Amino acid sequence: MLQVFLAVQFASGGVLKLIGDARMIDLFTDIGVGQWLRYLVGVCEVAGAVGLLVPRLAALAALGLTGLMAGAVVTNLLIGASPAMPAAFLLLAGIVVYSRRARLRRPAAAR
Repeated sequence: MLQVFLAVQFASGGVLKLIGDARMIDLFTDIGVGQWLRYLVGVCEVAGAVGLLVPRLAALAALGLTGLMAGAVVTNLLIGASPAMPAAFLLLAGIVVYSRRARLRRPAAAR
C-alpha cells in the first residue's frame, strides 16, 4: 500500500512539474537554477513512481526517490520554504528501501 501511495504522490507531482503548473514554475523560479531542473525533477518523479509499482525495480526506485527528496529538503531550506513535505516523502521512501533492502544486496545476475 505504501508503494502505491508514494507512486500516486510522485506521479502527480511529476506531472504537475512537466505540464508547467504555475506553482511549480514559481517554485523553480525561486530556486534560481532554471526551468530545466523542473523538467528533470518531473521526469525523475514520474520514472520513480512507475518503478515503485514494478516489484523488481521498487527498491531502486525508492532509493532514487530518497536521493531526490534529500535534495528537495536541502533546497527548500535554502530558499526558505518548508521542508516538511519532502522530508515526509523521504522518510516514506526510506521505509520502502529498508523493507526491500534484500533486493538491493543481490547482484543483478542472481535475480
